[in-house]
Amino acid sequence: MNEWYYAEGNRQRQGPLPPENLVELYRSGRIGLDTLVWREGLPQWQPLSDFAAELGLPVTSTPADAAAPPPLPPRASAAPLPASDTIAATPRRGLSGCAIAAIVAAVVGVILLGILGILAAIALPAYQDYVLRAKVSAGYAQANALQAQVAAFHTAQGRCPVNGEEGFGTAESYAGGKLSQIRIGRFDNGHCGIEAVFAEHDHAQVHGKALWLDLDPQSGQWHCSSEIDDRYLPQECRG
Repeated sequence: MNEWYYAEGNRQRQGPLPPENLVELYRSGRIGLDTLVWREGLPQWQPLSDFAAELGLPVTSTPADAAAPPPLPPRASAAPLPASDTIAATPRRGLSGCAIAAIVAAVVGVILLGILGILAAIALPAYQDYVLRAKVSAGYAQANALQAQVAAFHTAQGRCPVNGEEGFGTAESYAGGKLSQIRIGRFDNGHCGIEAVFAEHDHAQVHGKALWLDLDPQSGQWHCSSEIDDRYLPQECRG
């Protein structure tokens, strides 16, 4: 007997489970015809509607194929910042004026180096945070540009669009800029949504992590959330 897997909310795959359990999930409303499923022998993940006849489900629409969402990598920890010490020296008694001047100059030099080290320890991380915020904001803007198109499709069709349908590219076709892909589909709360996955190999705080845009069908409002640390996110995506 073939065992099935399904993608819950375009975020995480679930299974394996027998066909009758998959049918029960559909009947209970946990999954829909646009939910991505897979079993052994299939070349890729496909919408549940493609197997409606095989599983005995009613067909009302046929979403296009979409790629399966791989599990997301664990969040990386930021490295601790280095500490800086300031060393001071005191002139010794009985030294000549030249010796005292040399010692004072050395002490001033050490103090200046210490101050510069402290400033660098503060300024460099702050600058790196600024760069990451700019990169995340650029990726957010790229995903945000699809909101109106997704909302219009939902209003016209009464369901969520998926990657590959008319007017929407595959997840990988949106790669570029700061993103590796953009997935379009339905979240496990039933809302239509957009998932943007970042590609920043040099920044573990962001690379491979997702930002989600969730459309509330009742209010028509979008909600932004992410697994990225709040300090790198636009204000509307924090919390």
